[in-house]
Amino acid sequence: MTLPRIAIVGRPNVGKSSLMNRLVGRRVSIVEPTAGVTRDRVSVVLKIEGRSFELIDTGGLGLVDEAQLKQHVESQIDVALATADLILFVVDGKEGRVPGDDMVAQRLRKMDKPVLLVANKIESFYDEMIAPEWLRLGFGDASPISAKEGLGIHDLLQRVVRELPDVPVDDADVPAEDESVLRFAIVGKRNSGKSTMLNQLAKEERVIVSELPGTTRDAVDVELTHDGRRLLAIDTAGVRKKKSVEHAIEIFAHSRSNESIRRAHVVVHMFDVREKISQVDKNLAAYCVEHHKPIILVGNKIDLAPKRPDGGWDIEKWDAYIKQQLPGIDHAPVVFVSALEGINVDGMLELLFELREQTQRKMPTPALNDELQLSRERLVPSGGNLPKLFYATQIGTEPLSVLVFVNEPKLFKGQYQRYLEQRLRDRFDCQEVPIRIVFKKRDKVHLDER
Repeated sequence: MTLPRIAIVGRPNVGKSSLMNRLVGRRVSIVEPTAGVTRDRVSVVLKIEGRSFELIDTGGLGLVDEAQLKQHVESQIDVALATADLILFVVDGKEGRVPGDDMVAQRLRKMDKPVLLVANKIESFYDEMIAPEWLRLGFGDASPISAKEGLGIHDLLQRVVRELPDVPVDDADVPAEDESVLRFAIVGKRNSGKSTMLNQLAKEERVIVSELPGTTRDAVDVELTHDGRRLLAIDTAGVRKKKSVEHAIEIFAHSRSNESIRRAHVVVHMFDVREKISQVDKNLAAYCVEHHKPIILVGNKIDLAPKRPDGGWDIEKWDAYIKQQLPGIDHAPVVFVSALEGINVDGMLELLFELREQTQRKMPTPALNDELQLSRERLVPSGGNLPKLFYATQIGTEPLSVLVFVNEPKLFKGQYQRYLEQRLRDRFDCQEVPIRIVFKKRDKVHLDER
């Protein structure tokens, strides 16, 4: 059963994204006092008093955008309005009625949709006194709230639940952040084709695609199905070098990209095959390594890349170059695609499931310790002290995590740790995902504990 949809609309800078974040309970949309911050449709599934629905934030209606993206933003709003079961029309209760509000109201009156008027920024008794003036817009009483302070939010939610269509929704239909849904983050430097990939997967223009780099600022979640299996794709803002970050909006976007990587089960790291691997790509890879995230390296835009005289692509050359530039993730698989044409995109999706399955491998303790014994015999760590490896046990999955008891942890870092990780990948058939090894000191081992 399809979840009911609620779209949040209004002119720019009335607090739509602040309301979205307040209702969700965490920062989902970027909040910054600059018109035009939200460009794509940002959606989150909520469950209130047993009723589940999808909440959608949108860009400001009537936006005059500095990046000339008005048409794209408006098209995203059109889709949100067309698919919405209920519309939250947000106005600035402190500033009062302006022509921009009348323009939005005129547009909404033409739609056969229920509309709840929400007067935001009501933070004092005086502000609340002038709330009745919004009756002139023709949508009934406005719900006075302060998204910033949280005032009036409970009453607004009560109205929302009452106005929702009476559609029975099973919990199984709610795409919450449960572990049965494969979450993958699409990351990469600016203009590498991330939003084009997401639109290809969603089979609709779900996020704005433009030749202007840096179009996507929010992290946009889109639920997908592939061969009956559920996925949640997280599109992110294109990352720039830190010294190139221009203002607070891009700082927030950069932070959201990092958060998306942490949320994901698997990371899709995209880059343009026509360009060199950049420092931004290396930093992204390092962040994934730091958080032990499985990565698929996706070379995009092969449809635009030059071909060999025989008509083929230099796949082997590209692969060797990528592995040479990103040595810290040489275990990660590489896929070459065209997000625009859909070339090899299904293969990439299959690989997502394969990698997640590898991160869920079980390592029986006897087999794990047998492998450690063989590893100890074949490579002795360097150092002044005699290294002693006692035993190991698996302590987690996603990421695969192993606790190893040793006499001195610092003797097992670096080369030996990398060697041991590769041995365990080969032994337990998880060659394409990272393994987190934690070395813990133990001074002595008794015979009856061996």
